[in-house]
Amino acid sequence: MAVSEMKYDVVVGGAGHAGLEAAMAAARMGASVLVVTMDCKAIGRMSCNPAIGGTAKGHLVREIDALGGEMAKIADATGIHFRMLNLSKGPAVWSPRCQNDREAYSREAGKRLGSIEGIAFLEDAVVDVAVEVGPKPFPHKLVGVVTAKGKRVSCRSFVLSSGTFMRAIMHTGLTHEKGGRFGEGASYGLTERLESLGFVSGRLKTGTPPRVSLESIDLPAVEPQHSDSPPRPLSFSTQRIENRLIPMYLTYTSPTTHEALRRGFDRSPMFTGRIKGVGPRYCPSIEDKINRFADKDRHQIYLEPEGYETDTVYVNGFSTSLPEEVQLEGLRTVQGLEKVRMLRPGYAVEYDFFPPHQASATLETKLVMGLFFAGQINGTSGYEEAAGQGLIAGINSALRSRGGGEMFHVKRSDGYLGVMVDDLVTKSTEEPYRMFTSRAEYRLLLRQDNADRRLTRMGAKLGLVESATLARLDAKERAIVRLSTLTSRTTVAPSTINGHLEAVGTETIDAPDKLIRLVKRSEVSLEGLLGVSELWSEGALDFAREGMDERTWSEVVEQVDIEAKYEGYVSRQREQVLRFDSFEEQAIPGDLDYDRIPSLSSEGRERLSRMKPETIGQASRISGVTSSDVSVLMVFLKE
Repeated sequence: MAVSEMKYDVVVGGAGHAGLEAAMAAARMGASVLVVTMDCKAIGRMSCNPAIGGTAKGHLVREIDALGGEMAKIADATGIHFRMLNLSKGPAVWSPRCQNDREAYSREAGKRLGSIEGIAFLEDAVVDVAVEVGPKPFPHKLVGVVTAKGKRVSCRSFVLSSGTFMRAIMHTGLTHEKGGRFGEGASYGLTERLESLGFVSGRLKTGTPPRVSLESIDLPAVEPQHSDSPPRPLSFSTQRIENRLIPMYLTYTSPTTHEALRRGFDRSPMFTGRIKGVGPRYCPSIEDKINRFADKDRHQIYLEPEGYETDTVYVNGFSTSLPEEVQLEGLRTVQGLEKVRMLRPGYAVEYDFFPPHQASATLETKLVMGLFFAGQINGTSGYEEAAGQGLIAGINSALRSRGGGEMFHVKRSDGYLGVMVDDLVTKSTEEPYRMFTSRAEYRLLLRQDNADRRLTRMGAKLGLVESATLARLDAKERAIVRLSTLTSRTTVAPSTINGHLEAVGTETIDAPDKLIRLVKRSEVSLEGLLGVSELWSEGALDFAREGMDERTWSEVVEQVDIEAKYEGYVSRQREQVLRFDSFEEQAIPGDLDYDRIPSLSSEGRERLSRMKPETIGQASRISGVTSSDVSVLMVFLKE
């Protein structure tokens, strides 16, 4: 759809992973949407590693999918390597990940975005926002945006998903240039305008490794890493992965590598102070790893081909902003890379962000009604974190454009999306935020395998989930009940089960026992028991399955197995959630003057005034707010 008029319900600034989800969600909810991007050919571009998912990030991807987002579907369509991580650990931390064809991912993302009715595109950059006096508790109300080319666009909501482009600078050694991504410029003007409205900004840094030629790698000298067989899709709607799969490769740095790179530290923009922004603690550059972990003789390096029709390989684990010649010297000390050709050096990007305590759980800013922040502008790192925020911001931008009603948010107890946003708005961040399973206190409930059961009905209420998807979930839930009932009621005799128990390495039984008690054993899988035909009465499994497709039935079996094994832990966490929810439902007025509450501690009053929590639950998680402060606040609100 071309730009037909300069008046839209929602404007989305940026078409990266956050902007994609925001625009698609808002349009599917009936809003007219204008996507403003500096380069329409860069939609959904994978700036760094061409991979989706990973530990905890895979949980986010599946939750985005369950709510009706697109990231998992795009990843499945363009994946070249799939693995389920952490299978040697408990199911709470199993995480799907796929490597993608970089160019194909961007093409697929652009095709999907362009196919949705109600979305228009403008190749430009937003440099100003138009506001008027807002209704309480908002000081301002958004009424439009202004672009670098002088276009004035009236809108009710604006989702700013600028990625790493706001006043961005790229560093390699002692050289630097303006730009937010290789070959692309930076955007200017909007940071200063937002600061004039009262927003506080900061600087962060991210980095990317060099790219090398696959043809120049000594493949017999490195360790191949193959996809799972069969590969598991990331989207609940993908029946199976039929893409051609290719291996990735593992190698290691050595003390020789570290010494070669150290010789360039005096020209590192990190160590010379040229870079002022804070980098990601959990994804450090290779020079940072060498400096911080001087006792380690080696670090893992994954060599990841970027697609089917390219010679380019992403050197995962070698993120750097060292001088180009130092990068090449260091690479050629790594096993298998002795004769490697470097196609492009690594670099660091420094960019503006806005500390996320300035937004609410809906990702609407607290200063401007109708202005939403999503993605790296909130201080996060990673495509998955950005896409999740984009989806939530897009949903709420559409709701806000309708002129009222209840806004949408995901609670901490409902999903990793809720954990992430709550962490951001209650704790803020001074370094790039990355999702981890350890951040979720209810992670046994918030597994990647049950994301659809937790969130799909929420997506359906918003109009983001198709009826066929909802029908599949309903059938799955019925099958889970039937199979759970069947395993609970079935009694097995020693003569029919002991052979199987011996084969899987667990104790045999000497008296009839309920099948569900055997399923609870860690060595026993329900899938394995389904293969012991003597255990099941004729037609029992056919009734439980009721014509269900292979993938959905395997999900049913997995759900029943996990819930049986972890029943006690799951029950305890559900009880904790009930107690937690009582605090989350106690709202705090947005314009509350904390100076009126005499018994608050000085630090508690300062933190509460700055963060402006929306609920007692949020207030209790703010660093510096004591339990006594929370009690005083609750009494004050009750009075």
